[in-house]
Amino acid sequence: MPTYEYRCNACGHEFEEMQSFSAKLLTTCPKCGEDRLQRLFGTGAAILFKGGGFYETDYKRGEGYKKAAEADSGAAKPAESTKPAPTSNGSPASGKDSTPAKSDGPAK
Repeated sequence: MPTYEYRCNACGHEFEEMQSFSAKLLTTCPKCGEDRLQRLFGTGAAILFKGGGFYETDYKRGEGYKKAAEADSGAAKPAESTKPAPTSNGSPASGKDSTPAKSDGPAK
């Protein structure tokens, strides 16, 4: 539920009240009993996290957050191929000559 801020125009008392979106505005001050409450503009329908254990950076979803989440999840880039790069004739490069060896005849 959202938290709304109120101020009494009679005594100046300010307080916060959790109310549903469909709830009627409060009109009576809990301190002096006058019907001169005014809901203030401000955070209004936002959810406020108060108290220990919450940080300013909690729940932000910027680019830095996404990059950190990927790094933490172990989502690394796929490993590059270990195949040798092709040479100008299209065959893989290697330390050996790529032409077939000549033989004197069938193997015995």
